Amino acid sequence: MANAAESTAQRVPSPRTVQEYIDELPAWSDGTRLKSAPMTGMQWRIWSLAAAGKFFEGFVVFMTGVALPLIVREFHVAPAEKGIVSAASLAGILFGAVLLGGMSDYFGRKRMFIAEMILFVAFLALLILCSNFLSVAICLFGLGLALGCDYPTAHMIISENIPSANRGKLVLAAFGFQSLGALGGTGVGCIVLVLDPHLSAWRWMFATALVPALAVTIGRFFVVESANWLAVRGAHDEAEKSVVKLLLREPQYPTNIHLARHRASAEGQPVTRRSFWALFERRNRRATIFASLPWFIQDLGTYGIGIFTPVILAAALGGGSDHVRSLTDMISDSILAAKGAALIDVLLIVGILFAVALADRFGRIKLQIVGFIGCAAGLLLASFSIGAVGEAKIGFIFAGFMLFDFMTNLGPNAQTYLLAGEVFPTEVRGMGAGFAASFAKIGAVATAYLFPILLASIGTRALLYGLIVTSILGAVVTWLYRIETTGINLDHVGRTDEPGGRASPSAAKALA
Repeated sequence: MANAAESTAQRVPSPRTVQEYIDELPAWSDGTRLKSAPMTGMQWRIWSLAAAGKFFEGFVVFMTGVALPLIVREFHVAPAEKGIVSAASLAGILFGAVLLGGMSDYFGRKRMFIAEMILFVAFLALLILCSNFLSVAICLFGLGLALGCDYPTAHMIISENIPSANRGKLVLAAFGFQSLGALGGTGVGCIVLVLDPHLSAWRWMFATALVPALAVTIGRFFVVESANWLAVRGAHDEAEKSVVKLLLREPQYPTNIHLARHRASAEGQPVTRRSFWALFERRNRRATIFASLPWFIQDLGTYGIGIFTPVILAAALGGGSDHVRSLTDMISDSILAAKGAALIDVLLIVGILFAVALADRFGRIKLQIVGFIGCAAGLLLASFSIGAVGEAKIGFIFAGFMLFDFMTNLGPNAQTYLLAGEVFPTEVRGMGAGFAASFAKIGAVATAYLFPILLASIGTRALLYGLIVTSILGAVVTWLYRIETTGINLDHVGRTDEPGGRASPSAAKALA
């Protein structure tokens, strides 16, 4: 574009919002605009560092399923305590999302983006050194706190720094690294068991994440603060400097950045901090329900099935506690189950790839509803394995879980995460997305804690039937409270209570 690119800002001197500058398309000297704007180096840096955080979440949470039998045997953990270990990281995510994630509205996206990784590295190092059941549970909870903070923070630092047209695919592509992490966690767990078939192998599993996590922590010091957040806070000059650094490219465009002041600061009013209860005001209530309830429902199945897939497979493939006579038997069962779980987890990646490709094309709502229905179908198919024998039993359980994993990442697992970071206005986006993630993890924690108990008391069939019902309920709730955000400028989101979620013409001027 040498000698051709020029900024629209040079022809339109009136001030604009941060998102309008980010969305600006380059133009040739004759005024012809290109179809898309290339991402800057800073935008890609922000995206990659956020994606790394999602990878660690999948890696740690799903690796816990592989490591759990070793931890149980080493520390002689009782069934109830086993549930605590399984749910510890998810409980941390629950508290971290609402307590730490919401802090990004006060302290900034960048500060919490860094703080969460420091917390993650610290507890990961301590976990490797644990000597009893209680210390393991505490360290897994601490890891969860960091990962919970990452839920809203990673989403916002991406979505507030990239073009609206690409927001869906880029946020979901980063979220897809959670699936890569899940596959990596089960895969690394399997490799470590093969190389070191001892009870202490679980420590080496978690140790593999320590150096990469430290590198990501250092990298996060070198990103810019969200100019959207700075503008809403009234830090007008800092916001302009942040936009300049964010959009640094060659050839440069836009060349002149003159931000419109947030309405409150433009009128000389102090920029006030919104309280947590603002999420339940009439303006935000629908968004709070829509972001929270379907996510809660999908987490019941996603984490229950995800964490205990190795356990269920071990029983289905002929292993399980009834067959374990020695440490060798247990390691053998764990390796077999980890291999099966890794094969099934591949469909998580396939599902997220379809979500990335289709979210901005067909919309979040359609994919979430279809995904919920598909999850129910997958669980129903898996339930047919109960009572079946031989190859039919294995076929049903693998086909059912693979369909479930594909549909959950095509639909509710991906779309609930995406929507929670989009449906709230900027001033409460951290609290809103954090609350939604926290509320969702109530379902995940309950499922992780109760699954070992329920598997033993009511059996696999009843559990699967219960999750089928909740999946269908998720589709119904999504339709009733739907707010479509596909392609909408984040400046305009949250400015109307209409079911479609699209801003009215007057709302579009809210930040001007």
